[in-house]
Amino acid sequence: MPLLEGIFESKNNPLAAVEDIAASNDLSFERSGDDEIVMLSKGTWTDYQLSFTWMNEIEALHLACAFELKVPSARRAEVQRLVAMINEQMWIGHFDIWTHTGTVMYRQALLLPGGLNATTAQCESMLIGALHACERYYPALQFVVWAGKSAEEAMQSAMFDTAGEA
Repeated sequence: MPLLEGIFESKNNPLAAVEDIAASNDLSFERSGDDEIVMLSKGTWTDYQLSFTWMNEIEALHLACAFELKVPSARRAEVQRLVAMINEQMWIGHFDIWTHTGTVMYRQALLLPGGLNATTAQCESMLIGALHACERYYPALQFVVWAGKSAEEAMQSAMFDTAGEA
């Protein structure tokens, strides 16, 4: 019975720390239940919706970062190639494309087994990492979807780092 009790009650739910981060960074957020918080962040290229979900069954904090980019059916294969190339460059987190809807999103999880508690620094690192990855690769996704570029061409543009501002 103790195993079942653990499924229904969470002693180390990290969403309070996530909520504090959102509030202290003036991010618009909503707590949609005990196990999820959704926040909005304005980026350079688009707005991002970040959903932090506490998955008590597997003792993990899941982050999904979605943005406005629907991939038309005709471009999905090329975007899937690009997503694979992007994911090869990433050490933490990954991008997915949902085959039924054509939605691209960034995802990451923080495992907290055995009652470990997430620190504010860990949660903040997840948030910053997600936004950084999305900002870096959003233009490449746009090149494939709207400019008709190949995954290779889009990846070359994403990996080109500029210095300074014009």
